[in-house]
Amino acid sequence: MSQMPKQAKPVKPSNSSAGNPSSAKKSTDNHYDVIIIGAGASGLYCALTAGRRGRRVLVLDHANKAGKKILMSGGGRCNFTNYFVEPEHFIGANPHFCKSALSRYPSWEFIGMVESHKIAYHEREHGQLFCDDSAQDILSMLLDECAAVGVQVKLNAQIDHVKTTAHDNGERFYLTTSKKLGKKDIANGTQPSQTRYSCESLVVATGGLSIPTMGASGIGYELAQQFGHTLVPTDASLVPFTFTDKTGDLIRALAGISLPVIASNERISFKLPVLFTHRGLSGPAMLQLSNYWQTGETISINLLPEIDVTELLLTRKKSHPRQLIRTVLAENTDNALPKKLLAALQTHLWEDIKDTELANIKDERLTELGATLNGWQLKPSGTEGYRTAEVTRGGVTTDEVSSKTMQSNLQDGLYFIGEVLDVTGWLGGYNFQWAWASGFVSGEVV
Repeated sequence: MSQMPKQAKPVKPSNSSAGNPSSAKKSTDNHYDVIIIGAGASGLYCALTAGRRGRRVLVLDHANKAGKKILMSGGGRCNFTNYFVEPEHFIGANPHFCKSALSRYPSWEFIGMVESHKIAYHEREHGQLFCDDSAQDILSMLLDECAAVGVQVKLNAQIDHVKTTAHDNGERFYLTTSKKLGKKDIANGTQPSQTRYSCESLVVATGGLSIPTMGASGIGYELAQQFGHTLVPTDASLVPFTFTDKTGDLIRALAGISLPVIASNERISFKLPVLFTHRGLSGPAMLQLSNYWQTGETISINLLPEIDVTELLLTRKKSHPRQLIRTVLAENTDNALPKKLLAALQTHLWEDIKDTELANIKDERLTELGATLNGWQLKPSGTEGYRTAEVTRGGVTTDEVSSKTMQSNLQDGLYFIGEVLDVTGWLGGYNFQWAWASGFVSGEVV
């Protein structure tokens, strides 16, 4: 599952202006203090923060609409942050990197902005905050804040080249963009027109590879490599697991069933619901666990986290020796296992003794069955991949970026924020909070 982002043909950094030397002259119209590549959560927040400081800011995005992932998040209601945000809710090669930004821009700051715009919201389990109405409320708030401070947002802007130049008159980077053509334009043979921009500070807020139908691409990683940055291999994360063996057939037959479980591997466990689907296992428990899963690893699912099944079966064998296993599990677990799931598990795990009374089943077999129900061992064949993943794990290594400003340690004036970095949050609004926080601390200095 692990892979490096597909590498394009990067333009090597140049210490001289590109193209016609006369064109190196500063263009007032197309020169900005700050250019941000990516009109998503982190990019827009960086833009409005920098704009409030009086900086001339341009946001470029190849998509035809800003904030597409914001709009689809949280089932269309945007889980925009969480009441309880701690560094341990994030993973990356350097677990300390996120601490500075999160402490300087806590969730209460963003909640304050939401309230100032009179956006109704509510709390769900585990401190998750969602809009009452629509994710569009959050996107509109960000765009309104950007407009209020003069930020320009240009869409359908494909980044063709990024070059550096001697830092003269505030110009450090040159960008060449072309208008992204529609199907009709391509069919008509229309050639894309190019536009050239220059800026002092360049912010890469391009996100990861997740959900390519929303316009995700690897350009942020390509730019990082162009300027000498190292990449931590990327994976689809916060993503459902898939199965191809007989277990997969069992799971698909149970599509639609959800129940609370404890899902774990050797490193971590989550007590959350699991959802059986036509493709595999999903739900919060599986999405969270996927952050910590590596290809080939086995996962464990405790289907009855409130009950010691071995103890239950052995106790009932003494007190009700003529009962069947399915009867014990149905009558003594508050129906924690849906009937369809219980029947499927019986077929899968104890078909040979399904009609055998407890008295005639060896204690060892009951102990083994109890251990399985309290720790069902499964080996996923993989995940659903970037197609449905909520985030991308891995990215630009944080060892080469300032944790206080998000500026590159290798190239002055270059910044990386949001998902493009090797910082991945749990499910529950944490990735949005990282977007706001990293956007804020960079916006304060660009």
